[in-house]
Amino acid sequence: MNNRNKISIVSLGCSKNLVDSEMLIGGLKNENYEIVNNINQSNTIIINTCGFLDVAREESVDTILQCTDLKKKGIVEKLIVMGCFSSRYGTELRKEIPEVDEFFGTADHAKILSYLTGKDFKKDDPDYFRSILTPNHYAYLKIAEGCDNVCSFCSIPMMRGLQKSNTLEQNLIEAQNLANQGVRELLVIAQDTTTYGRDLIPKSSLHELMELMETVDGIEWIRLHYAHPAHLNKKMINKFSSLMKLVPYIDMPTQHGSDSVLKNMKRGLNSDGIKKRIELLRKSNNNMCLRTSMIVGFPGETDKDFKDLVDFVTEVKFDRLGVFQYSEEEGTSAALDYKDNIPKKIKQERYDELMMIQQKINYNKNKERVGCKEKVIVDVSNDAGWSLARSYMDAPEVDNYVKINQKLDVGKFYNIKVTNAHEYDVEGELIN
Repeated sequence: MNNRNKISIVSLGCSKNLVDSEMLIGGLKNENYEIVNNINQSNTIIINTCGFLDVAREESVDTILQCTDLKKKGIVEKLIVMGCFSSRYGTELRKEIPEVDEFFGTADHAKILSYLTGKDFKKDDPDYFRSILTPNHYAYLKIAEGCDNVCSFCSIPMMRGLQKSNTLEQNLIEAQNLANQGVRELLVIAQDTTTYGRDLIPKSSLHELMELMETVDGIEWIRLHYAHPAHLNKKMINKFSSLMKLVPYIDMPTQHGSDSVLKNMKRGLNSDGIKKRIELLRKSNNNMCLRTSMIVGFPGETDKDFKDLVDFVTEVKFDRLGVFQYSEEEGTSAALDYKDNIPKKIKQERYDELMMIQQKINYNKNKERVGCKEKVIVDVSNDAGWSLARSYMDAPEVDNYVKINQKLDVGKFYNIKVTNAHEYDVEGELIN
């Protein structure tokens, strides 16, 4: 194959972006393009950008500029930019970076294929495939695109549009196709999974979809991400006790623990409301693992607000917690209505304090696991004689590992006993 048919895809940002890249790669492979990892060996580079938070935007710009240098040197011939950052700032970017041949949005896979091939494509074209970039044993199932929520800090609806759910049948077909490729763990994602199906005619729901996912042959674990606490209902919560494949794990961003900050964030629940959801989740399954994310330094966040957040985290004791420092997003109601008045130093201090508190919580929870038997799936196996695996409590990329001093088969499930605890990870040994 000549160099002219070689394409590199640089995928930045979240798991939703990754799925978009996988869809595009599948279409390109079907059109006889070769996907290469080394951008220096390709004729065309496609950058799938992230536009959420200033750090991600900086990474997107830096990556684009790096690739324009390759084009100027004649190493690559064509440069294409797609994704959230491109969707939001494409007009400005065209003027500032003329070396880019074309800019596309978040849902323009078919347009990109048409641009490259000269053919007419549609998203539901039978020749439109997906080629996963994750290890073969797990994959993301994006059940909807866009978001209808009005969280004051978030620009996602401006970049990805309002919610558009895939039908139950579409999701079922996609899940079975992934299982047929060897996927054993399905990670269900959307901007807000809990509002899934509200836009469909007739309406569907997340709990209906989870019941359907239970029927997919080959899938052993189903993991739920990005659940909005205000939209998480009892019917869905009850599925954590009634469905066998749905692991007792939920990624539910709560964002804060202060009522005043939550109100200004337009999150739809106060701290007591969130606690009630957490109580219901833990009652539904004694083994429930709760992952959440918090934002520190939101405009107007007082010392008392931060103390409320600390008290909230200390009381609830989330199993997994990520922290972000507030980043002003142009055009959001937070940017329009509030001044970003928390100094960077204070944001960093609050970030560090919250992460330190969570580190202690995590370590104490890990110590309680010592001696327990757990089912794990192997992600990494090393010739040096050790493996990294995950329990149901750990999602890929964002959570922790179980280290096993034995070379095991990647993608397979094993039963282990936890033998040692660390601040984040644990160690384990195989059992029969």
